[in-house]
Amino acid sequence: MPHAVRQMSRPDRMISTADMRRVLEEGEIVEDYPEDARGHSCLILGRGGDGRPIHIVCSPKDEYLVIITAYIPDEAQWSKDFKTRNKP
Repeated sequence: MPHAVRQMSRPDRMISTADMRRVLEEGEIVEDYPEDARGHSCLILGRGGDGRPIHIVCSPKDEYLVIITAYIPDEAQWSKDFKTRNKP
């Protein structure tokens, strides 16, 4: 099962396709990975319909967008605005 589907389907972290669309349409790129081994990808931060922060890692291709994963960011690992990773 692809990583994105496993993460989105966890009962405690369910992310709907409507939430995904909203993040992709209204969110902002908070990290860019031009040298990623899978090809250029980025991390997008947005909010679900219920206001929860959602991160989506995706890779734009010429004719489509690859969703690598989607998850609810852990407050312990991210800044208050979920835009910057906390240093260990």
